[in-house]
Amino acid sequence: MDSGRAAMDRNAEQVWLKPSGAPVSCVEKIKVLNENYAELKALAHDALEDALILGCSTEQFRQILHDMIDGLTSSIAESDE
Repeated sequence: MDSGRAAMDRNAEQVWLKPSGAPVSCVEKIKVLNENYAELKALAHDALEDALILGCSTEQFRQILHDMIDGLTSSIAESDE
């Protein structure tokens, strides 16, 4: 299996969890979450390639993305709804 196919298979196996740890079961919610994930992954990949073309370090770019994700906040409270 090629790496692209393996990545798609891993994405298909993603289980989205509620704060309680129970899986999200609504098909439409799962569809939105999977679409958002795919869009973010594609955007991050494109940004990494741009950074490499522009001469940046892969390690530094990845760290900056990790820091950005770790710093994300929301005004919306978690809910099991």
